[in-house]
Amino acid sequence: MTAHPALIEWPGDASDAAGLALWTSAEIATATGGRASAPFAVSGVEIDSREVREGDLFFALKGEASDGHRFLDGAFGKGAAGAAVEHACFGPHVLVSNTATALEDLGKAARLRADAGIIGVTGSAGKTGVKEALYAALDRSSRGRAHRSVKSYNNHVGVPLSLARMPAATRFGVFEMGMNHAGELSALTQLVRPHVAIVTTIAPAHIGHFSGEEAIADAKGEIFEGLEPGGVAIVPHDNAHYERLRAKAALHAARIVTFGQHADATVRLIDAVPAVGGGTLVTADLGGRKVCYTIAQPGAHWVANSLAVMAAVEAIGGDLGAAGLALAEMEGLAGRGARHTIAASGGDGSGAALLIDESYNANPGSMAVTLQQLGQTPAKRRIAILGAMRELGADEARYHAELAGPIAQGKVDRLILVGPEMVALADALGKKPGSSLAAPIDVAHVDNTKEAQACLAADGVRGGDAILVKGSNSVGLGALVRALTAREQ
Repeated sequence: MTAHPALIEWPGDASDAAGLALWTSAEIATATGGRASAPFAVSGVEIDSREVREGDLFFALKGEASDGHRFLDGAFGKGAAGAAVEHACFGPHVLVSNTATALEDLGKAARLRADAGIIGVTGSAGKTGVKEALYAALDRSSRGRAHRSVKSYNNHVGVPLSLARMPAATRFGVFEMGMNHAGELSALTQLVRPHVAIVTTIAPAHIGHFSGEEAIADAKGEIFEGLEPGGVAIVPHDNAHYERLRAKAALHAARIVTFGQHADATVRLIDAVPAVGGGTLVTADLGGRKVCYTIAQPGAHWVANSLAVMAAVEAIGGDLGAAGLALAEMEGLAGRGARHTIAASGGDGSGAALLIDESYNANPGSMAVTLQQLGQTPAKRRIAILGAMRELGADEARYHAELAGPIAQGKVDRLILVGPEMVALADALGKKPGSSLAAPIDVAHVDNTKEAQACLAADGVRGGDAILVKGSNSVGLGALVRALTAREQ
């Protein structure tokens, strides 16, 4: 049987003429001002020799504690097609004066050559989820020609690396940008040069490096400085620092789009109700046009995130239907809401418990919304394993103590606090020796992840449990999640 040509042929696209290689040695040398030892072509770019795949270009970066040149043997042994180096080596390479500068230059060249719609995402919380949802939506509607920064590659090394990995034929690029000091986003956004720039929310993350939340809002607002002419700024209307963000956006954006529940929001939430099987059914007004879609991820924070996603997809000229499908299918990210069913005994007799992995980061705002969602999660028993929140500065004790309220909203039955910073919360809950307060829940305070794991094991994981694991990444609760998911069903 002969298939009809219309069923087997994609429509033509000018970018189809682009070469299959990500970069040739000549292109790398031109972009970086370097000198190629021999002709070669690469299919990827990597900075960690342990992660090198066959065909990659390995950048031998020099850091404070290590020098990538020491790992050239390992990189070539794993199949690297070439390397960017500061001194000649035995394998195919491009010789540059400074590998860090060369990586940035290659990222700039990638951004310059791609005729793509570019979205930049930042915020105190939700930026990785929004980035992933945008990528899923735009990749679905562009024949697989969307690109995004992977993992949390959002700093002065991760952003140029993510740019350098962008193929010439890319139609849409989505880049996450992070910061913990003023001025960092200003530099990153000048590299990315987004057509659409999003601030998801402002909260006291990394506040130890700032004078207050206003200063955090100013630093996050730096993302608008890199907007291309005619660019769109997307701002959270419900945030306490909305006016400050909008004023910053007005200096650089041709158009400002707002999202939230506020009556004046450009992309406005009309209704959000629990969906069958979990998640939320959302109805939103996109400036006179109503859309209805389902979000697989539970929680009010994901409702807000979805509005930002819809605003960005419309602003960049994407497909709103594809965005709705992406949100409906999107699973939780590792360390950022992934849900696992793990084996359990006793309890309700189901033989299973729910593990909610939020182990990658934590700040007062994200702790509050995650605990609130735990309280709405059906469970016979709710266990929260909470790690310390880092980089909170002089008000660290207060921020930890104030989690007592969200813990009550979370309907927590068993609480394990991890890290010395959590002593303030233990005190607020009445568990500090000599306190007159009575704790309505079972609370344990331990120093580290290993002790937290032993504490949980002593009590056991029971059928019907819902276990939330959340804390700053440096606390190391990811190890506890990996130990628990080893028994995943």
